[in-house]
Amino acid sequence: MLLAYELPVLFTRAAVPTQLVSMEVVDRKAACGVVITASHNPWTDNGFKVKSPTGAAAGPEVLKVLEGTIRERAASQPPRRPFADGQSAGMVEEIESFERYRQFVERSVDLERLRSSDLRVLVEPMWGSGAGWLSRLLEGGRIEVNEIHQERNPWFGGVNPEPIRPNIDEALGILARGGYDIGLLLDGDADRGGAADERGTFIHQLQVMGLLMYYLLEHRGLRQPVVYTVNETSMVPRLGERYGVPVYETPVGFKYVGPKMIETGAMLGGEESGGYGFGMHLPERDGIYADLLLLDLFIREREAGRWPVSRAVEHLHEIAGPSFYLRRDVHVDRAAYPARKEQLLKQLTSEGPKSLAGQPVERTVPLSTGDGFKFWLPDGSWLLIRFSGTEPLVRIYAEASTPVLRDALLDAGDKLVRGS
Repeated sequence: MLLAYELPVLFTRAAVPTQLVSMEVVDRKAACGVVITASHNPWTDNGFKVKSPTGAAAGPEVLKVLEGTIRERAASQPPRRPFADGQSAGMVEEIESFERYRQFVERSVDLERLRSSDLRVLVEPMWGSGAGWLSRLLEGGRIEVNEIHQERNPWFGGVNPEPIRPNIDEALGILARGGYDIGLLLDGDADRGGAADERGTFIHQLQVMGLLMYYLLEHRGLRQPVVYTVNETSMVPRLGERYGVPVYETPVGFKYVGPKMIETGAMLGGEESGGYGFGMHLPERDGIYADLLLLDLFIREREAGRWPVSRAVEHLHEIAGPSFYLRRDVHVDRAAYPARKEQLLKQLTSEGPKSLAGQPVERTVPLSTGDGFKFWLPDGSWLLIRFSGTEPLVRIYAEASTPVLRDALLDAGDKLVRGS
C-alpha cells in the first residue's frame, strides 16, 4: 500500500526486534516506522505499532488520526502495488540491521567490558524476534551465554510471550538448578526486558525499573529526569528524592512515556509491563538494551562487593524501600465487557472503598485516561484497578510494603471487580 502512494520503503525480510525499526527511523530520518507484531500479547493479537520520527511510539494525537482514517475508509480497499514492481522501480531497500544496531548500542554501552566478565548467563527470548541477538552481541569474550527457545515459533510455544511468571517458569527452573549467575528475559518482539537472579527468583518488572534507575544514577552519574507510568513502582519518586532528580508520572502506555521523555529530556522512561526507554539510546522500549544495562549493573555491583545478583537486589530495597508487586488479570466475557466496565467505573466513582485489606484508604486517584482508579494506603502501598483498552479484561495491580499486604490488596481488588 505504501508503494502504491509512491512512498519509498525500507524493508526487513527477516523478523527483527521492534526497536530496530525505531533505530532506523532515527538514523535515516524517516517519516515513520511500522511494525507488525503481537508484541507481548497472544499470537492471535497481531497488530501495528507505529513509530514517530523521534523513534518514540506515535502519540495519542497521531493514533487518533490513523484510527479515524481506518474507520472512515473501512468499506473500501486501499490502493495496492506489487512488491516486485516496487523493487524494480528502486523504491524498496532491504536492510540487515544487526551490525547497525551493535554500533548504535556501542555509543553508550561498553560491550567489550561485558564480554570480558566471567559470568554465566541464561537468556530466554520466548521464541521471539530477539532470539540470538544478546548471544551475538556478547560473543567473543569470557562471558558464557546460553540461550533457550531460539527456534522460530509464531505460536510462542503456546504461552503469551510476556516475560513474567508463569510464562518464564521453564527458564526459572533451569536457573534454580544452579550453574548460572543471572537470567535475562525478552518478550515476543524484544522491546520488553527482564531478569531473574542466580536462584531462579524472578526480578519483577517494577524492581527492574528501580534497578535501571539506580544504575543510571549511582553507576553512570546521570541526573536527568525519569518518566514512569501510573502503574509503575513507588521506588521511582523515592529514588528521585534521594538523588535530587525530577520524576514525571504518565498514563499507562509508551505512547505517553516516549513523548514525555522527549519533552523533559529524561534519561529513563518505564512502564509496568517491562518496557524501558533511555535518553542516551532511544525514547522507546528496548528490551535488549535494558538487559545489557542490567548486566552492566550487576557487574559493577559485584565490583562494589554486592554479590550475587540477589544481594544487589536487596541493596536496591535498602535504599529505595520495599516493593512487593503482582498483577492479576480478570477476564470478562467480550460481549459483557463494555457494560461491566461502565458499571464498575460509575460504582467506583460514586462509592469507592474507604478501606482495603483492613487499612484505611488515604486517597483515591482517578486515572486521567478515565479507565480506572488508584487507591493509596498510609504506608505508601497501593492498589490499581484498570480496564484494558485492547482486551476484555480488568487488570488489578498492587505494590505493597509486604507480600501479605500485597496479596490482601489483590484479593480486595478482585472482589471489587467481580462484585462479590
